[in-house]
Amino acid sequence: MADVKAEIAANVWQVVVEAGATVAEGDELVILESMKMEIPVVAPTGGTVVEVRVKPEDQVQEGDVLVVIG
Repeated sequence: MADVKAEIAANVWQVVVEAGATVAEGDELVILESMKMEIPVVAPTGGTVVEVRVKPEDQVQEGDVLVVIG
């Protein structure tokens, strides 16, 4: 299992994947927005998305788990 975490405090602008999706290393999972900049969050490894813990307009802090890949 791999927890994909937010690297900065930001707002969730877009969730690109949903639970059950198969992803490859480097695939975009979530797009965060901070100070009018879009920050893509990518998969650190390939696998299946087990859980998506955020939705658009959520606020996240550094270290919050966004997606779990199994």
